[in-house]
Amino acid sequence: MNSNQMAANLSLKQLHYFVTLADTLHFTQAAANCFVTQSTLSGGVRELEKQVGVSLFERDNKRVMLTSAGEALRPLAIDLLSTAGDFLQLGSALATPLQGRLTLGAIPTIAPFLLPKLMREARSRFPNLRVLLHEAQTHELLAALEAGRIDAALIATPMAVGRLAELPVYEEEMWLIASKSDAMAQQKAWKLKDLDFSRLMLLGEGHCLRDHALAACAQVRRQPRGEAYADIEASSLPTLIQMVEAGLGFSMLPEMAVKAGLLNGTDVIAQPFSAPPPKRGISLVTRSTFQTHPNFEALASLCKALVRKKTNGARRSRIG
Repeated sequence: MNSNQMAANLSLKQLHYFVTLADTLHFTQAAANCFVTQSTLSGGVRELEKQVGVSLFERDNKRVMLTSAGEALRPLAIDLLSTAGDFLQLGSALATPLQGRLTLGAIPTIAPFLLPKLMREARSRFPNLRVLLHEAQTHELLAALEAGRIDAALIATPMAVGRLAELPVYEEEMWLIASKSDAMAQQKAWKLKDLDFSRLMLLGEGHCLRDHALAACAQVRRQPRGEAYADIEASSLPTLIQMVEAGLGFSMLPEMAVKAGLLNGTDVIAQPFSAPPPKRGISLVTRSTFQTHPNFEALASLCKALVRKKTNGARRSRIG
């Protein structure tokens, strides 16, 4: 029997049992998650092990563990299930375009500022397409895309996306923010190279805005080796703004956050940097198997339409 014939005997249901058990390492919980009996799930996993010719799990009365073979095969099983899901979704979309469901992820420094406009446009132009939203940090979104739990994500770039397909949407500037009582607020047209980076406050580890700010600073930083940035890190943009308002340092915000009014009601001013300003990219990412899906193409066209509208109405001004 050749490899194609052997592959034809694989059951997606058995792969689903395998991946779910690998996630939970608990037969009772895995069976409940798959809405089957424990004996059905156990039998499916045993049959899959028989087909591939290796043990996928170590089992005893106390625990379940993945074998080295199970660890190696798990990513392939996830890929197969994800691709099968895309196959079914694309078939459905080709039969009834721009209908059904699309799950869109976005990072916290994009979601509150871009998604409301995007959702209004989506409801207006594609009333039969249901868009579900998922907000998470970049690494979580990329993992969810790989596993097929979401269909697309808006992330900030540059960012390594592995095998995923990336569609650049636009670039935006980073703006300097400082307390109105801070001496920095009295000077306009700051250049990145002139900043005292020991007062720069950042978001915590895992936030890509932190990485982009550090990358921009690294290009011009003239501090002595080993001198640190401010010792205050925030877990969210609102907390970061409160730290700035208290005069504990300065920070950077994406232009979309500033122009969305995030600083309204605060004693924090924002101003664009002198050229060349630090920037970040905004990209739409998805699986290569979902890239030609009509629903994804509709989402991409919406994003680009919003960018055109933003560009046509753009106006640089000092906010404070």
